[in-house]
Amino acid sequence: MSDASTRAAQLLKEHRESIDRLDAILVYTLGERFKHTQAVGRLKAENDLPPADPVREEAQIARLTELAEAADLDPEFAKKFLAFIIQEVIKHHERHHA
Repeated sequence: MSDASTRAAQLLKEHRESIDRLDAILVYTLGERFKHTQAVGRLKAENDLPPADPVREEAQIARLTELAEAADLDPEFAKKFLAFIIQEVIKHHERHHA
């Protein structure tokens, strides 16, 4: 293996290790987020509040779009990602209302 190939293999390994750490962070962060949204769902159910909050969802989408742009992430991807998370949260909230 040439020096360039060895260096490329080492860089690839380092990038993959970083990706693996970031994936773990994402999973644990989502887990924490869902703990809080489930608590919100219980609170809404106990107080007869609607499971969805369109005004907050719009504000969150605008906020996430700004964050995505600042992070050099495609805002459309960020919106789709948040929409997916919101759908999951609403499903959890609806279960508490059932």
